[in-house]
Amino acid sequence: MRTIGDLEVSPLGLGCMGMSWLYTPSGRDDQASIKVIDRAIDLGITLFDTADVYGPFTNEELLGKAIRRRRDEVVISSKCGAIEVEPGTVIRNGRPEYIKQACNAALSRLGVEVIDIYQLHRLDPDVPLLETWGAFAELQSEGKVKAIGLSEVSLDQLQACNEQHHVDVVQSELSLWTRDHLDTVLAWGGENDVAFMAYSPLGRGFLTGAYKQATFEAGDFRASNPRFTEEAAAHNQAIVDSVTSIADWLECTPGQVALAWVLATGPHVVAIPGTRAMNHLIENVGALSVNLSATDMSALNNLPAPMGARY
Repeated sequence: MRTIGDLEVSPLGLGCMGMSWLYTPSGRDDQASIKVIDRAIDLGITLFDTADVYGPFTNEELLGKAIRRRRDEVVISSKCGAIEVEPGTVIRNGRPEYIKQACNAALSRLGVEVIDIYQLHRLDPDVPLLETWGAFAELQSEGKVKAIGLSEVSLDQLQACNEQHHVDVVQSELSLWTRDHLDTVLAWGGENDVAFMAYSPLGRGFLTGAYKQATFEAGDFRASNPRFTEEAAAHNQAIVDSVTSIADWLECTPGQVALAWVLATGPHVVAIPGTRAMNHLIENVGALSVNLSATDMSALNNLPAPMGARY
């Protein structure tokens, strides 16, 4: 188990976004997703990540329904501050009064009395960050949330918030093809009791080797993602090929190697790969049994940089 604030969580969590938002919209199946969440709990996963913008709103409702009978077995992580005003257009709101309203609404949708981990989804450039952070601190002192955190912040921003009120967790992208925070936010967190929640640890699925010919339906976020263009995907396949070679040697899958690498970056790191497929869930959990040697880590740490921006 790993620690976020005063909470113990499984090293591997479950990102629930794709069950309701951004990925393969026509494949949404809430009943199947609830079964995946239920099975994840059976397999020892305790951390489940959502946000009000996912859907919007429907993902929190889905997670709340899925865990209602098993509330004491799970740690719920949700976020606010990003608002979809129309499909494909997301704005930011970090006003303190909005943060508090968003939390009350999330509590209702999730059907819980307290949210275990609550985070600012994205910074609002029009609101001083410390004002926004103050609202999270107040929610914590009021007992509406337990641990509080920030998503996609710089080291300077993280340090400023932490000086005002302790940050329990930072959520940012981390994978074999996204290492932006490895030597800054992640390293600092390890020295200052700030957990790191890694989203997209499988490179939005690319690192599993499933997208050699990347074609996505309309409405799937990856269809317009710079790393999934035909040219970028061809270039980035070299990363997957190297990971696959290590996976073949270890008799596991490329995705399991990718997850094992993320978890090996620090004892304060948790990974939240998203899936709504039962077989992928079981495969991901298998990453906890993968032991990477110093030679494996060296090879993975020296993979080529990807082509294409994250967004």
